[in-house]
Amino acid sequence: MKVRLSEVFTSVEGEGILYGTKTLFVRLAGCPFGCFYCDTPESLPSDSGTEYSIKDANRLVDSSLKSNTYKVNFTGGDPLIQHEAVALLARNVQEKKIPTYLESSCFDTDRFKHVLPFIDIAKIEFKTRDSEFVDAQHHAKLIREAAGCLRASLESQKTTYVKVVVSSKTETGEFECMVREIFDAAPGQIDGFVIQPTYGVAEPGLDLLMELYDVVYPHYEQVRVVPQLHKFIGAP
Repeated sequence: MKVRLSEVFTSVEGEGILYGTKTLFVRLAGCPFGCFYCDTPESLPSDSGTEYSIKDANRLVDSSLKSNTYKVNFTGGDPLIQHEAVALLARNVQEKKIPTYLESSCFDTDRFKHVLPFIDIAKIEFKTRDSEFVDAQHHAKLIREAAGCLRASLESQKTTYVKVVVSSKTETGEFECMVREIFDAAPGQIDGFVIQPTYGVAEPGLDLLMELYDVVYPHYEQVRVVPQLHKFIGAP
């Protein structure tokens, strides 16, 4: 089996509930979707990056690990595009007793379940309709798939949190409907809910962020508004 990697590097985690942790990022190539705020467009083409055998990719990950690394983050692109390879790479990391972290749009529940046994921390991302991830006709299916991933992760007792990227285009009413679907799908307690504002494009104002916070709070009091830390400190 082969795998295409865009880059492997150590940096500070800039997103989610584990922001600020020293992390090895394994960025996989390939994502057929089109969020207007995507900040890694170079990793979107399926033929981007460099192709490795799984053995060589594992060697690259092993040689890139630095001391005191908190976790290994499989990101993209979207790592579920190469789900079989991700499972093998994550298993290699788990054997070293280092937590594995999946950062995906969770667009396919079956692919997610294939990777899940080798993942310790799962970020379940729900895309708003205005993200332009998919067209409006297919958005409902995307939410169902993400909800299926959320259920699977919680049932497997993984550390599981929800992330939603919002922009000035985000409509509070649609966001509220999506939040209800999220919590209807959750069979147990999540470990976090992050509202992440876009950076550098269609940035939402504070008033909108507070409205969206207030939508989530009745369902989950530990909701947080967390911008991308790495953007502010100049980290990759």
